[in-house]
Amino acid sequence: MCVTCGCSDDAEVKMTNPETGEVATMDSSNNTDHHHQHHHTHTLPDGTVITHSHTHDDVTESSHIHAKVHNTTLALEHDILAKNNLIAAQNRGWFKGRNILPLNLMSSPGSGKTTLLTRTINDLKHQLPINVIEGDQETTNDAKKIQETGCKVVQINTGTGCHLDAAMVDRGLQQLNPPLDSVVMIENVGNLVCPALFDLGELFKVVILSVTEGEDKPIKYPHIFRASQVMILTKIDLLPHVQFDVQRCVEYAKQVNPQIQVFQVSAMTGTGLENWYEWLLGRVVSSEYTGRGNKVTLMG
Repeated sequence: MCVTCGCSDDAEVKMTNPETGEVATMDSSNNTDHHHQHHHTHTLPDGTVITHSHTHDDVTESSHIHAKVHNTTLALEHDILAKNNLIAAQNRGWFKGRNILPLNLMSSPGSGKTTLLTRTINDLKHQLPINVIEGDQETTNDAKKIQETGCKVVQINTGTGCHLDAAMVDRGLQQLNPPLDSVVMIENVGNLVCPALFDLGELFKVVILSVTEGEDKPIKYPHIFRASQVMILTKIDLLPHVQFDVQRCVEYAKQVNPQIQVFQVSAMTGTGLENWYEWLLGRVVSSEYTGRGNKVTLMG
């Protein structure tokens, strides 16, 4: 059981190549180390009983949770992401060595991530070589939509897992094999909590929020907005039909993260997409991209 988010480490994770239909089963624990779990119970001064568990790793002894009780405060200190962060650092070095720009796209389900992604690929395919790692719990539906654009894509199904992690991305990159001087878009599993906690080796995190959700999402789920460099507000063509205060939403996002850049777009009508594209192209400086042989310089 994942101590951080509660998703099962024993879930079957599958990686599918939509083009060939080849399916590979991945070890969702991402290692073969021995684990053993301990359970502890603490009683607070007010009589509240708190039970917690932690897992000791024979290789990474820091991968555990300590619980400390001081008066009525329970402080949980954990370093269970250490192994993930190590693989993420390796991914980041791999991207850098190949001059590849990696972006981690995160949102709740139904925000329009895939629609925005396919529109972006279609509009920029002659300027940017874009490749995709698609994360979902089940199905290859989104990967097939992306494949229709002509883009290289690998589908990762996490089973009961609620997020991608660095090891999954590492395995996905081995199959995707993106070319030098390109862009890799990692479409994370729809979830506003756990994806923000797991570094994948990306250079930028992009959080996507639709106007069909509440404008208070940035303060209800602050970590993902605080961790992101960009917020894309989607489906603005629906604003006349929904109760959504754009100004308040942006203010909330800036309250959580004053440095976050906000783009308001409609992937259906194209409104506002030029600003998102300008930002994306600004991360990649090149002469007009016409294919192999043109050097793309990434700007971090």
